Amino acid sequence: MTLDAVRSRFADELRARKGLRSEALVRALSKVERERFVGAGPWLVLRVPEGYTSTPDSSPEHLYADVAVAIDAARLMNNGAPGLVAPMIDALDLRAGERVVHVGCGTGYYTAILAEIVGREGRVEAIEIEPESVARARESLRGYPQVEVIRSDGSRYRAASPDAILVTAGATHPRREWLDALAPGSRLVVPLTAVSIPGRMARFGRSLAGRVLRVVAEPGGLRAEFVETVGISFCHGARDLDHERRLREALVHGGAGTVASLRRDPHEPDASCWLHGEGFCLSTRPVA
Repeated sequence: MTLDAVRSRFADELRARKGLRSEALVRALSKVERERFVGAGPWLVLRVPEGYTSTPDSSPEHLYADVAVAIDAARLMNNGAPGLVAPMIDALDLRAGERVVHVGCGTGYYTAILAEIVGREGRVEAIEIEPESVARARESLRGYPQVEVIRSDGSRYRAASPDAILVTAGATHPRREWLDALAPGSRLVVPLTAVSIPGRMARFGRSLAGRVLRVVAEPGGLRAEFVETVGISFCHGARDLDHERRLREALVHGGAGTVASLRRDPHEPDASCWLHGEGFCLSTRPVA
């Protein structure tokens, strides 16, 4: 089987297993060469619950599976599993020509997938704080003129009127900078994580679990919903202990499926507040 056929089969299997809706996303998964973004093989891949294991050889075929691939195993830095990240991209409802901000782009594999979806008429701003990853992403993404890789703290990056913001690392709260960038019609997808994962996987950089939050800006406010469960590494600058405690208590208490909006207006906590934070509230009250 050719590598093109392997990628196509991988994309179709991921669509079936994860219920991916976007045809453009499936096409991108079948096209982008993951091996360009993860260094030379053999590779250390991360499976649940085994942990890191080495691929038997350097054939790129091993990369087209639902596994994370170590970028720097000593630092627990991975190219995340497609089954984790692809549903987050799907939740953005991206269209050709749109402008996307990707916070935590790593070495650029999922940035390339975003670039394929929005096309040459779109734009992707890929934000990464690790200098080695920035250098690798810039090199690997040279074929995408619509992509700009920016070394910056993504939690403080102020984007100008993006259509979508994707955060591929775990936060304890939606940052003010991300929310300020949302205009009617724009979307934010971010994992909110605070619950410890028991067992062996806690040793491999996936020590906190939570839910993926999707926020859509509407004229009457910010519609919000949780779309996926998730276990993912930390987002630098988007975590603090107080918000982590509040989020953990809310997740353990349950009821995440009742969240309908993200409120930013000052108000006292009431029965509609699923998670009342500093400067935001995840509320069961729908957008007016």
